[in-house]
Amino acid sequence: MKSFLTRPKRKLSPEPKPVTDDDEPTEVKLVLLSSVHPEVDQETLLDLLLAHDGSVSQASQALKSNKYQQGARKSGIIGHQQSLRQYTMGDSTSPTKKKPKSKKGSTLHLYDPEDVAEHTPCTIIHNFLPPEDANSLLKELLKEADSFEKITFKLFDNVVSSPHTSGFFVESYEEMMAQRSEYYYNGSQLTDVRRITPELTKVKPIVQAAVNQEIQHRIKTRYPDGKKLQHQSPNPWIPNSAFVNCYNGAQQSVGWHSDQLTYLGPRAVIGSISLGVAREFRVRRVLPKDGDTKSTDESDAGGQISIHLPHNSLLVMHAEMQEEWKHCVTPALSIDPHPTAGNKRINITYRDYRQRMHPKYTPRCVCKVPCVLRVVQKKKENFGKYFWMCHAGNVPGKEGCSFFQWAEFDDDGNPVVSGNAVKYSER
Repeated sequence: MKSFLTRPKRKLSPEPKPVTDDDEPTEVKLVLLSSVHPEVDQETLLDLLLAHDGSVSQASQALKSNKYQQGARKSGIIGHQQSLRQYTMGDSTSPTKKKPKSKKGSTLHLYDPEDVAEHTPCTIIHNFLPPEDANSLLKELLKEADSFEKITFKLFDNVVSSPHTSGFFVESYEEMMAQRSEYYYNGSQLTDVRRITPELTKVKPIVQAAVNQEIQHRIKTRYPDGKKLQHQSPNPWIPNSAFVNCYNGAQQSVGWHSDQLTYLGPRAVIGSISLGVAREFRVRRVLPKDGDTKSTDESDAGGQISIHLPHNSLLVMHAEMQEEWKHCVTPALSIDPHPTAGNKRINITYRDYRQRMHPKYTPRCVCKVPCVLRVVQKKKENFGKYFWMCHAGNVPGKEGCSFFQWAEFDDDGNPVVSGNAVKYSER
């Protein structure tokens, strides 16, 4: 931007010339586009530039077609806007049609279900539940959230708490007792495990049917040869537990992470309902490095993608999500209050805890704590391989040990008995 301000001033033509903007920096393109369309915010202008591969002239023509104004008025739902496809020019079936892309150092904002399915390992359904069911579920969980707690764990020798509160719900009293005595999270056992509520029970079969339908649709339309991924379960997805998170205010968030696969198994699918305040859910592809590559910050090397999650939306995180992507909920500069939830967002993540992944079937290290299942994401030579490691090191006051063992699964994601443990440094 500095170079633009210090260069000799030039006259801006009423219409940016397509033959002169191809090699300009993005900052200059934004200034050019903003000078012609001062009524459009900078974030939308950047999305339009990305959707048209940086062409100022095509972005400007799309805005002048009046599709932007029509799309902005159509929904009336906070956080729900039209597809970026509306800004492309010409026949939607044309092979030369421009598609929005994520690029290094930038965030591509997606609102439309087709865009989300095209560019991320997710699908989204807006207005998922009947409005009265969504509101009943929201009211019920807002009451539950009053007694939610922050999860405490150890991170790099420091004891930290999660930046939002959460509660864990299971289907029976027996499962509550099992979760408190047999399952481990961040190296320790949960004390606050709750019986599933009436509204969560009512919604569960609706979520189950929708997620299974989306799984099959993705297999047929997105996966090679229309077949499931290796290690993906061929069985129906049956949710039997739910983590409920409460984000109170614009600053409560959760950082970049992949969800733990220890009890879900490989290629896990998660169904996530958003209620209340709309927030950004960001994803980025994991980019492994060669063994001799120096460690650098790769947090946006492939660009970030922001999926806007309005009230009463279902997001399905598909089988490639946890192994190959990371996700987060970012702090917001501001939020639009919800008439029922105020400044709060309630997020329900329904999960399928697989019986074959029960702690009694998984390795234990010398610390006598069930190990955690992880996947190699940093190095190319072992990218995508699963391994078991000690989990006790996540517990405040415990050091843990260096236990490490490769994990083996068949094509359907069922565990195979592994060999002896190997050294931690070999991963």
